[in-house]
Amino acid sequence: MSDSKTIAQDEVRKQLGELERQSEIDVDSAETNEWMASLEYVLKSKGPERVRFLLEKLRDRAAQEGVHAVAADTNTPYLNSIPVHEQPAYPGNRDLERRIKSIIRWNAMAMVVGGNNRGGGVGGHISTFASSATLYEVAFNHFFRGRGEDGFSGDSVYFQGHASPGMYSRAFVEGRLSAEQLTNFRRELEDGGGLSSYPHPWLMPSFWEYPTVSMGLGPIMAIYQARFNEYLRDRGIKDTSGQRVWAFLGDGECDEPETLGAIGLASREKLENLIFVINCNLQRLDGPVRGNAKIIQELESIFRGAGWNVIKVIWGGDWDELLARDESGLLVKRMGEVVDGQYQKYTGMPGSYIREHFFGKYPELLKLVENYSDEKLEKLSRGGHDPEKVYAAYKTATEMKNGKPTVVLAKTIKGYGLGEAGEGRNVAHNQKKLNDEELLEFRSRFGIPISDEEVVKTPFYKPPANSHEIKYLHERRKALGGYLPSRPTEPLTMEVPSMEDMTKVIKKLENKTISTTFAVVQTLIALCRDKKIGKFMVPIVPDESRTFGMEGMFRQFGIYAHAGQLYEPVDSAIISYYKEAQDGQILEEGITEAGSMASFNAAGTAYSCHGVNMIPFYIYYSMFGFQRIGDLIWAAADMRAKGFLIGGTAGRTTLNGEGLQHQDGHSLLNAIAFPTVRSYDPAFAYEAVVVVQHGLKKMYAEGDTCIYYLMSENEAYEHPEMPAGCEEGIVKGMYKYQSRDVDSPKARVQLFGSGAILNCVLKAQEILAEQYGIASDAWSVTSYTELRREAAACQRWNMLHPTETPRKSYLEECVEGVEGPFISASDYVRALGEQLTPWMPGDYFVLGTDGMGRSETREALRRHFEVDAESIVIATLSRLSKAGVFGPEDVQKAIEDLGYNPDKVDPYYA
Repeated sequence: MSDSKTIAQDEVRKQLGELERQSEIDVDSAETNEWMASLEYVLKSKGPERVRFLLEKLRDRAAQEGVHAVAADTNTPYLNSIPVHEQPAYPGNRDLERRIKSIIRWNAMAMVVGGNNRGGGVGGHISTFASSATLYEVAFNHFFRGRGEDGFSGDSVYFQGHASPGMYSRAFVEGRLSAEQLTNFRRELEDGGGLSSYPHPWLMPSFWEYPTVSMGLGPIMAIYQARFNEYLRDRGIKDTSGQRVWAFLGDGECDEPETLGAIGLASREKLENLIFVINCNLQRLDGPVRGNAKIIQELESIFRGAGWNVIKVIWGGDWDELLARDESGLLVKRMGEVVDGQYQKYTGMPGSYIREHFFGKYPELLKLVENYSDEKLEKLSRGGHDPEKVYAAYKTATEMKNGKPTVVLAKTIKGYGLGEAGEGRNVAHNQKKLNDEELLEFRSRFGIPISDEEVVKTPFYKPPANSHEIKYLHERRKALGGYLPSRPTEPLTMEVPSMEDMTKVIKKLENKTISTTFAVVQTLIALCRDKKIGKFMVPIVPDESRTFGMEGMFRQFGIYAHAGQLYEPVDSAIISYYKEAQDGQILEEGITEAGSMASFNAAGTAYSCHGVNMIPFYIYYSMFGFQRIGDLIWAAADMRAKGFLIGGTAGRTTLNGEGLQHQDGHSLLNAIAFPTVRSYDPAFAYEAVVVVQHGLKKMYAEGDTCIYYLMSENEAYEHPEMPAGCEEGIVKGMYKYQSRDVDSPKARVQLFGSGAILNCVLKAQEILAEQYGIASDAWSVTSYTELRREAAACQRWNMLHPTETPRKSYLEECVEGVEGPFISASDYVRALGEQLTPWMPGDYFVLGTDGMGRSETREALRRHFEVDAESIVIATLSRLSKAGVFGPEDVQKAIEDLGYNPDKVDPYYA
C-alpha cells in the first residue's frame, strides 16, 4: 500500500472519529463460518455455561502451545451485556414513573437555575443528575431497600455528589423536604433552613449518610462498607445478608486512584453485596473523559480483569431493531470503531450528520436506516436513559450469586434534556442558568404543567397528594422499606469500662520501661477482652502490627478473613503466628492507609447504619495519616464517625533512623483543622489510658460524635505512677506534673512538655536547678489544641456577652498568678504550642521541630531541632536575660558550658 493511500485512509479515520485497529482480514472465511456454526449449535443445545466451558478450554490449550490471549479478551463487543431475549418484563407503570421522573427533573433544575437567578452566585450542578435520572429512578422504584421497621435493615447508597439536586427534588415530591428548603439550596443559613451543596451528614444529619463529592472517596468507602457488612455477619454481630451497598459514580471520577484502587479487594473478599453504577456520560468538567478512546471498554477491561461482573448498558431499545437486522455485523463493528469524543459530537447534531458520519461509512449501514427519518436518528437513545435496559441490568446485578461484586456501566448524555444549553456540551458540568426559551423547551419536553408566564420564575411543582403519581411514589417506597437517603439521629449509647476498671491497666504499666505505643496496645488488648465492649472493638492496622507490637493479638483475636485461613502459616510454630479466621476481629488491611481509613469510617458509623456501636481503633504510622489520607479523615468527621485514631511511631525526633519520610512533626497541627477530632500527645502510660477511657465515655456512653487522636511513640523509658487528681487536667489538656524548688532561687519558670519531650523538660528542670539556681514547675501538656479550643470558646462568649460575668478557661485558671516566663517544648512544629499565645500571661516562648526530618539517633535529632534539655535550658536563660534576671554574658557562658554550638544550622532550612 502506498504511503499516500495510507495517509488518506488515516485522515478519513480521524474525520469519522474511529479507533485505530489492527487488520481484521479473515484469511479463511469458510473455516470461520464452521466455528461460528459450531458455537451457535452448542449455545442453542447446551446453553451458555457449556459455551463458556469450551472457550476456557480452548484458551487454556492455546496457552499451552504458546498462543496467548490478547488484552482485548477482557472486553466484550460494544453492546449491551443483556441481550433482548433475556430482558425481563418491566414490572412498574412506565407512564407514571416517567411522569414522576420528569417532575423530579424539573424541580432539580429549578433549584439550581432559580437559585442562581436570585443572585449571590451560589452555584450548583444540573447536568450530572440530568444524565443519571433514569439510573436513580429505576433504583428508587424497584431496588433500593429502605431502613425497614427496625430502622437498620436497608441498603447503603453512596449517591454521586453532583447529583444531589435530584435527591433533594425527590424528597420534596415525597413530602420530606419543603419548597422553602429547596429555595434555599446552598443557602443553609437562611430562615427556614436550607440544603447543603452536596451530601454532608454533618450539615443534614437526618438526611445524608455518606459524603461523596470528594472524588474517589465514595467508591472506596462503599467497597469497605460492603466488606464491613460481611465482617459483622461473619462475627455474628448482625445478620447483614439482606443489605446491599450501592455506589453511584461518574466515568471521569474513575481517574481518581481511590476510585479503582481497592476493586481487587472487592472481588478477593467475594463481595456480591456490592454494586457500582458508573454513569458513563463520556464527559468530565473540561471535555471528554476519553476523547480518543472508549471509557466503557476501558472500564470493562479493568473491572473484568479484577474479577467483577460487568454489565454494560450502552444502547437504548430504539437500537434493538437495527441490531436484529444487522446480519453482517457491520453495525456492531461501527459501534466499536467510533471513539467517545465523536459520540459526544453526535449528541445534539442533526440526524443528517449522524446518517453521514456514523452510518455513512458503510453502504450496508446506510441501507439499514434508509427508512429512518433524520428526526428518528436523532432520537436513537443511549442505554442509561432507557428504564427497561437499566431495570434489566439492576435485576441481573441483584440476583447474581457467583461471589463477585458487580459494576453496571451505563452510557448516558451529560445534561440530558437541557437542549442546546448544555446537552452533551463541554460546558455542561458548569451549566447553572437557562434562558427563557430553554426553560420553556425543558418544560414542554418533560410535560410539566406550568404556564408560559410562570416558567421563567422556575417554580417548584408537586402533584396533589391524591394524584396517581404521588400515590405510586409512596407505594413503591413503602413496599421497599421506606424512604432514603435517611439517617437516624437518636443517640445510641452503651456501657463502657469505668476509670476504676481501667486502673488495672495503669497499675500493670507503672514503673515499666516501655513506649507509649506499648501502653496503647496493652490498653487495646484489655478493651478487646472486656466483657462489656470487647466484641465491639475493631482493631485496624495497615500491615504494621509487628512494628507496633500487636503480633500477640493475632492468636488471641484472629485476623479477619471472609474465607478463613486456607493455608498453614509459615510461622505456625510460634505463639504469635499469623492467624486468619472468618470470625477474626482484627482488620489487617495490608499496605493501604486509604483502605484502612475507609474501614474506620464503616465501623465508626455502624451506630447509624446498623444500629450497633462498633469501636474502631486504627493504629498507623502517624506520618501517613492526616498528611496522606486527610480527605478520608475529613469524610469521617463529615459522616459523624466515632472511634480512635492512633498515630504510631509519632514525633519528629522520637523515631530512630527512619528519616524524613517517616518522622511526623506536624500531624497534630494538621488535626487542628478537623473540628470533631480531639488530639492528644500523652507522655506517660496513665495519660494514654485516661484519654482512651474518657473517649469511650464521651463517644459511646454519652453519644458524642467525635474522634480521639492519640500520638504514640516508640521510645522506651520508665513510666511513673499516676499522680492523684490529674485526670481532669489530662483530659482538658494540661496539669502540673512536678515542681523543683531551690534555696533562694534567682527566678521561677514554667516548663511545658509533651510526649517523649517531657523527659527533656524534666532533665532541663534538673540542670536549671543544679547549675543555675532556678526553680521551676514542669507541666505535662497533653493537648495544646483542646486548651486552645476551650479558651477561644470562652473568649468568643465573653465578646458576645459584654455585660455578663466573664468566663475563664481552664488554661487561664492554670496559669493565673503563676510566675513566668513560660517555655514550651514538643516534638512537633512550633505552631502547635503557639496556639496558646493569646492567653498566656507574660513571656511565652515555644520550641518545636520545624523543618525536614532526617536519619539519626534521638539525641542527635533533638539537638538538631533544638528541643533537647540543653536547648530548653538555653531558651529559658535567654528569656530570663530579656527580663533582666541574667545578663547576656551569662547566657553566652551557659551556651559554652553546655557544649552547645551557637552557629549550628537553623533546622528549619537544613
